[in-house]
Amino acid sequence: MVGESDLPKVTYLDMVIKESFRLHPVAPLLIPHESTEDITVNGYFIKKSRILVNVWSMGRDRTVWSDNAEEFFPERFENSGIDLRGHDFQLIPFGAGRRGCPGTQLGLTTLRLIIAQLVHCFDWELPDAILPNELDMTEKFGLTLPRANHLFAKPAYRLVG
Repeated sequence: MVGESDLPKVTYLDMVIKESFRLHPVAPLLIPHESTEDITVNGYFIKKSRILVNVWSMGRDRTVWSDNAEEFFPERFENSGIDLRGHDFQLIPFGAGRRGCPGTQLGLTTLRLIIAQLVHCFDWELPDAILPNELDMTEKFGLTLPRANHLFAKPAYRLVG
């Protein structure tokens, strides 16, 4: 079984999780922020405004993620140092700074542990001989981004004893 002490060793799983959050964030927009006073940023004068951060669009920006921004490619995070905790503004699924999600650490630890257990303990198959490239990854746009069609996979327990 996978324990919390094993999590520092699952570097490829971390890359897959980052890539999943990049392409499929939980919510397309972060919680709105509002500036309390006028400010100048990079030479632009901004009056008191409400700001919506589109993390869905940020994850598909070709100027940041190269020409294959729409492709699921976890290896792009190999040796990159980009994290999910808001330190790198290319990838901020939990927000950043003082207004970041207070449950980020708990959520990431739980997510990593659950996925590591599912991958370690089960062999997974797609039903009816569906090929991975035939999966429908479209999303229903809304407050959150659920899949338009459910994914069905067959688990087979593989640990003995």
